[in-house]
Amino acid sequence: MTQIVSTPAVRAPVAAPALSGPGLFTVLLAAALPLVDFFIVNVALPAIGTDLAAGEAVLELVVAGYGVAYAVLLVLGGRLGDLFGRRRLFLGGMAAFGLTSLACGLAPGAWSLVAARIAQGASAAAMLPQVLATIQAATSGTRRARAMSLYGATAGLSMVAGQILGGVLVAADVAGSGWRAIFLVNVPVVLLGLVLAVRYVPETRSQHPEPVDGPGTVLLAASLLTLLVPLTEGRAAGWPLWTWLSLAAFPFVAGAFYAVERRADRQGRTPLVPPSLFAVASLRRGLVLILPFSIGFSGFMFVIALVLQRGAGLGPVPAGLALAPMAVAFLFTSLAGPRLIARYGTRVIAVGSVLQGVGILLIVLAVWREWPHLGFGSLLPGAAVAGAGQALQLPNLMRIVMSEVPPARAGVGSGVMVTTQQSALALGVATLGTLFLSLVPHQGMRDALVITLLAQLAGIVLTGLLSLRLPRTVG
Repeated sequence: MTQIVSTPAVRAPVAAPALSGPGLFTVLLAAALPLVDFFIVNVALPAIGTDLAAGEAVLELVVAGYGVAYAVLLVLGGRLGDLFGRRRLFLGGMAAFGLTSLACGLAPGAWSLVAARIAQGASAAAMLPQVLATIQAATSGTRRARAMSLYGATAGLSMVAGQILGGVLVAADVAGSGWRAIFLVNVPVVLLGLVLAVRYVPETRSQHPEPVDGPGTVLLAASLLTLLVPLTEGRAAGWPLWTWLSLAAFPFVAGAFYAVERRADRQGRTPLVPPSLFAVASLRRGLVLILPFSIGFSGFMFVIALVLQRGAGLGPVPAGLALAPMAVAFLFTSLAGPRLIARYGTRVIAVGSVLQGVGILLIVLAVWREWPHLGFGSLLPGAAVAGAGQALQLPNLMRIVMSEVPPARAGVGSGVMVTTQQSALALGVATLGTLFLSLVPHQGMRDALVITLLAQLAGIVLTGLLSLRLPRTVG
């Protein structure tokens, strides 16, 4: 009689989930929403102030409350996605974003709008890190490179399109909604995104999920709050004592955060932002470049919205459409980005800095010669050239930052990158916006704009010089 010996079945390795075309569209749609909403309010602030009888300080909180909550919670959102599943956090964050957008659109008063904007920023922080982490975990090779390039293009285009869309929606006054339409428009978009996400976005999570770092989370939040809140609110509040005390505390709180994270890393525990992650040269150098680029970008968008409406006397639609050449140039140039970076390497970023600098100088020339008659025609050459230059930088910088981050740390890596970008966007409004508004009473609006644009130009030059230190090729 033959004895049959059973052998344990060999389990085939589980294939990594793949992100399909509709899935990529869904996560990119979600990536666009928070950035559109950061910029969409710029051209709507005058209408909000009139309707809700809100002063300048409260209106700045409408912008800053969203941006600060978003920046403070992004890294935590990435860690929670690694821990509990990125698809789960993505769906929850998107649903919360839709509900808080509805609350913004229905806000009965200025302070309720501020509270809803803070909640909206927090929900965006739960949703957005899952986008990059899902791309990193569910794609590879050329598909990942293409997806990352599309992500960067989406991010840049959203920042310009948000301002254009804001002007169109305010002027359209859909069903008598006025400025409220800029928030209510998110609701049907979120509903579409949720339906698509349930069907097409795969579930991914870290194979070795790391628990939440409580002390690190608190100290990172305190670091960003002590820096961003006084800078965004200080000028409108008249620079009271608390703003200076907060800024003075920032380096100490940031130092404490770094010390706690380094100790946890050395002891084999799981810090919120592992200092060892910055040993990846592409991530470290890419983040350094994102800072001046994003500061200049957001500062420019904030200031130009004020100038076109208050100085040039344009309505919301002409003020928004004046930036249309920038959006169009960004879109078409970014589509060529992957091919250019494959052929010429990271020197494409330096070329982008040169183009953006030329575009800003053309805008300076137009302001100097044609003030106050600014509009679509006078800004077209400079806006188009600057948009093309921006498109050669931002998508490629984002791809570089994430190119060598291990999939297991995709959540924390994406959280760190988006936190850096969002903090820099908030800093741009605070620094360049404050510079411009401080100069206007003494220099006049034209000269204040020229000086602010030249300050942005210095940041563009810095970005170009720093890009020469990037590795020549992108993984």
